[in-house]
Amino acid sequence: MNGIVRQSPVAFDDRPAATETRDHWQVVLAYETEQDCEGMEPLVVDLSHCTRWDVQDADLDRLTPAGVAIPEIPGQCRLTAGVLVNRMNRTQAAVWHLSGRPMALPEENAYTETTEATLLVALLGPRIFELTEKLTNLDLADPSREPPFLFQGPLAHVPCQVVVMNRTGDVPGVLFTCSRGYGRDMSRAILNAGQVLGLQPAGERAFQRWLGQAAKM
Repeated sequence: MNGIVRQSPVAFDDRPAATETRDHWQVVLAYETEQDCEGMEPLVVDLSHCTRWDVQDADLDRLTPAGVAIPEIPGQCRLTAGVLVNRMNRTQAAVWHLSGRPMALPEENAYTETTEATLLVALLGPRIFELTEKLTNLDLADPSREPPFLFQGPLAHVPCQVVVMNRTGDVPGVLFTCSRGYGRDMSRAILNAGQVLGLQPAGERAFQRWLGQAAKM
């Protein structure tokens, strides 16, 4: 494993103020230009280093990835102790380990590691749905659905899994993942769409603070 360097497909121009090497990823903890995550500016955070699994099985209900029961209905999500499990369809779910700590892939054949094949980005803070309205026709602010919930559809014309984590209060947030090949184009599209709103990159520390606040909602 010596010499391995894992490279995020997401690119921001801002200079990191603090980084950490974790499982061969260089994780940005904070940026020099970063402001307090409780401000009015929406934030974009690269979480591509967070371990992600695809789960496929004819009987998903028998599985409890990382100790979390898979929701019964497609589109439902369950967040427990930093593990987000998204039910995609009858036989498939996605597991996102939002703590950022490396997680070993279970030995069962139902699990496939998708971390390095995809990207994961968080959009956080007030006015975040003004930003997503520029990127997708999906109704992410649908009042009839209880967060967290999953959409599978286009964001910036790219097929994505999009999870609305919270849409009200002081800590709205949306997470999405897609194929890593779209990383640089997605980075540009998000930053361009958010420029008028003051969107700025933030590091993992800001996301963990946000996650702690959201868990109390």
